[in-house]
Amino acid sequence: MNLIERTGMGLLHRMDPEKAHDLSIKALGSGLVPLPGDPISSPRLRTRLAGLDLANPVGLAAGYDKNARAVQALMGAGFGFIECGAATPRPQPGNPKPRLFRLSENGAIINRFGFNNDGAEAIAARLAARPGGIPVGLNIGANKDSPDRAADFAEVVRIAGQAADFLTVNVSSPNTEKLRDLQGADALTALLAGVISARDALPARRPVFLKIAPDLDDAGIADIANVAKSVGVDAIIATNTTVSRESLTDPQASETGGLSGRPLFARSTRVLARLYRMTGGHIPLIGVGGIGSVEDAWQKMRAGATAVQIYSALIYGGFSLAAEIAKGLDQRAERQGLTSLSELTGSGVDDWI
Repeated sequence: MNLIERTGMGLLHRMDPEKAHDLSIKALGSGLVPLPGDPISSPRLRTRLAGLDLANPVGLAAGYDKNARAVQALMGAGFGFIECGAATPRPQPGNPKPRLFRLSENGAIINRFGFNNDGAEAIAARLAARPGGIPVGLNIGANKDSPDRAADFAEVVRIAGQAADFLTVNVSSPNTEKLRDLQGADALTALLAGVISARDALPARRPVFLKIAPDLDDAGIADIANVAKSVGVDAIIATNTTVSRESLTDPQASETGGLSGRPLFARSTRVLARLYRMTGGHIPLIGVGGIGSVEDAWQKMRAGATAVQIYSALIYGGFSLAAEIAKGLDQRAERQGLTSLSELTGSGVDDWI
């Protein structure tokens, strides 16, 4: 982290977390944030993910740029791919404030945003206006007051699907009441069938990813794996935030919402490894949850990830973190004699089962 970035981070951490988040989006859009430029890349880092060519396997997770307001700037932040959203068919304000909390003692975040966003049409227009370059995907969700939440997912695909490079079905946020009920086998099969049908009607095919919760038991993970294989999901993102509150010391740990950041790492990585084992490595997995260093990303890949995503760690480590992790992965792979990081994927599953 350079001096300018360190100074900016210090100022942001003196502000209310959501105001700081919004200000960082505006600063990015205004070109005020120093960014590394093109993503770090090498033959070892280049990754093929569900038909997408990535310069490196380090992505930005959904939730930071919910409304695709800073996509062009983020494309110069060193990431190999970016995910915006979540988008719902209609705009909605989300849950009452305050709804974002920094747990600085634990390197964590709690949020209970509740899919606040500008709606699929506005987000699609911004995505469509971005320049070419790295893949940019859209996380999709359902309106809180929808009488048919499963249908909402397909509706977002119809509205915004063509504007994104991939689409992530988000049934794992803990901040919309009963949304996680859609992770059950029957409900999930029907929902994904509707999404894939809407995707197939687009002028060009878009990969469909599924984002799952870290709080599933083995039976729930097995259901996810079986459904994903049966309906033809292109990749699975493991995992979203957790409702667990293990070993937290920060005074704000009792706030409700989804917990992300460092305390999520072990839980989410165990789910990732079990999912890799249950899918036989035949469905690409994206590891997310608690990644804040090269070692964390390395372990996610050993546990079965083809690519990784970061978000919460940026709040503590700044936007230089993506490039730092990509460089570190490349250097470590070179030292260990790997010609591609794909050789690492799944090599340490037994350590996490």
